[in-house]
Amino acid sequence: MLGTSLKNDYVAEVNEADFIADVVEKSREVPVIVDFWAPWCGPCKTLGPALEAAVTAAKGKVRMAKVNVDQNQMIAGQMRVQSIPTVYAFWQGQPVDGFQGAITPSEVKKFVEKVAALAGDGGLAEALEAAEAMLAEGAVVDAAETFAAILGEDPANAVAYGGLVRSHVAAGNLDQAEAFLTAAPAAMATAAPVEAARAQLALARQAAKAGPVSDLLAATLADPQNHQARFDLAAALHAEGKVEAAIEELLELFQRDRDWNEGAAKAQLLTIFGALKPTDPIGQKGRRKLSSMIFL
Repeated sequence: MLGTSLKNDYVAEVNEADFIADVVEKSREVPVIVDFWAPWCGPCKTLGPALEAAVTAAKGKVRMAKVNVDQNQMIAGQMRVQSIPTVYAFWQGQPVDGFQGAITPSEVKKFVEKVAALAGDGGLAEALEAAEAMLAEGAVVDAAETFAAILGEDPANAVAYGGLVRSHVAAGNLDQAEAFLTAAPAAMATAAPVEAARAQLALARQAAKAGPVSDLLAATLADPQNHQARFDLAAALHAEGKVEAAIEELLELFQRDRDWNEGAAKAQLLTIFGALKPTDPIGQKGRRKLSSMIFL
């Protein structure tokens, strides 16, 4: 059953304690629409009921989780909610679609129908899983071809589009990845999977400019206040796949001087977090540490 406070069988209030179980994990069974709202938000009062009605009408093909941003600021921050209402759709443990601001009732209906259809997509979900496995195993060409094939069947599939970009990044085809991002349709350009791919590309470009890890480590040990060397060390570590070590160096830099280079350490941390899946334990741990430092 979804949520701790049910409005009906398909719509529930969800908080930080049960977000992973009732949104991320639940979405492996059925698509989940997350409505980030607040009681003082005027447009939320129109959009929320419209979403609830459309989800209820879908009769179990999709679920809805309502998250009050005033009471759940950490989740809102992790999901980069900058204004409300913000709506995300989760499927197979990942945010796959979404929008900001109020939309018309007909657009709400179309959005819910589109998300509900993910559960019965003619095998595209399995194809996405296969493509992600190929990418994880280093078969970047096969992954790119599979993501492209999925887009041939579903041109609006933001997960496949982001995967295609990430495949080119992994292959070192950074200009090609940039071209795909530039050409992304407006409807999916700001979707979470595409933004994650954009973050990966930014990190890859920075890594190309970073020096050898050994030299940068020696520089930071010789002068712990050499912030540029520490920043470059983090980039070099990330390029070698040592994501947790890169995060630790940036957290150290943030702790030493959070305002250095116009807050570059925090900005880089957010870029790394954005490139990771929301459920990645390394990213979650890094976010918690950064939050504790910010509010000290």
